[in-house]
Amino acid sequence: MSLTQTQTQTQPDISYHPDFQKYLLRSERIRSQNKSVSKLPGSFPDQLKGELVWEGKDYTDESQWTLVLTDNHLQEIDAALKHFKSLNKSIGSVNQQTFPLPTLSPILHQHAKELQSGRGFFVLRGLRPDDYAIDENIIIYAGVSSYIGSVRGRQDSKLVDGTKQSSMLNHIKDLSQTSVAGNIGAPAYTTDKQVFHTDAGDIVSLFSLNVAAKGGESKLASSWRVYNELARTRPDIIKTLSEEWIFDGYGNPDKPYTTKPLLYHTPATEASPERVIIQYARRGFTGFLNLPRTLGIPPITEAQAEALDALHFLAEKFSLTLDFQKGDVQYVNNLSIFHARDGFTDEPGKERHLLRLWLRDPELAWNTPEQLKPRWDELYKDVTEEEQVFPFEPRIRGGAGKA
Repeated sequence: MSLTQTQTQTQPDISYHPDFQKYLLRSERIRSQNKSVSKLPGSFPDQLKGELVWEGKDYTDESQWTLVLTDNHLQEIDAALKHFKSLNKSIGSVNQQTFPLPTLSPILHQHAKELQSGRGFFVLRGLRPDDYAIDENIIIYAGVSSYIGSVRGRQDSKLVDGTKQSSMLNHIKDLSQTSVAGNIGAPAYTTDKQVFHTDAGDIVSLFSLNVAAKGGESKLASSWRVYNELARTRPDIIKTLSEEWIFDGYGNPDKPYTTKPLLYHTPATEASPERVIIQYARRGFTGFLNLPRTLGIPPITEAQAEALDALHFLAEKFSLTLDFQKGDVQYVNNLSIFHARDGFTDEPGKERHLLRLWLRDPELAWNTPEQLKPRWDELYKDVTEEEQVFPFEPRIRGGAGKA
């Protein structure tokens, strides 16, 4: 269907929060319309195999995915913090050389490999955020994470007096009771649930400075397991996901919208195995709170609305719930894992507060599909130490709320 055709349509009846009954009705309708689609498009595989294909029920104990720091590890981290502070450098200078971890580093490197070719996630447990000031926690987080992905991704960029400043760190915290509440356009800054999605970049990492009084559980799902289910039962949805989608430019006058697929296939080479990558965030197609989908850009189609729901409900079916504790750091392969979180309730002293980094390991990184390269370059290309900014206080990043 051409873009001019879609402009004559209206946005389907779909919101950020998936409605299972609406999904079932739409699915029945779309399935009957697409009976003729019985084969997968192009060279997409019938089934993916390997450790990246899993279900929540495959894991019975959190020790299977948790690396618990010892007292010696914590002492080594504290010594690395003191060493870095003695250098009088900016936080952008944190790396494996300036934050040395001689005994912990080989363990972290092994877990970095687990992200790329093992199950695709792990939790580092045992950091003690209450023992440190916010700048020290950020240094520790960036230092330890440099052994998982040595390149940090830009999460927001702007020019200040002609000098580029890039925020490398984002605070995930409820801001709905603050002065910026009217600007919020992403659930990360509310107590609302976050449905299954991916971020941008290769590796998503979250460091828990504090947990909520109630709720806020973290959920992960193998996108490869979801792909296998759709490939087996609904090849038409694989076709829909592999076609061009209209991404909201959020008011960008030069590019009101861009187009690219949600699903990519990279064939096997001598250096890497066959892979499938799904990249999507539902709110960009449905809008959220104070950032609705932009008027005047083509709406999504009914088939695309069904595909969004299928991704969410299958991810939910195959998901694993993690007990995210204070001091935990979660590392996730963003190219093979969907993530979500339950809604939560804060109380004084028990206010959920996470720090986020987007990381890349140049040695272990997957090949980036051609249509994702512009976005990946925005994150990772030619990042300098001087441009890196690490906010000490929460703020709404660009693209996640009103300007």
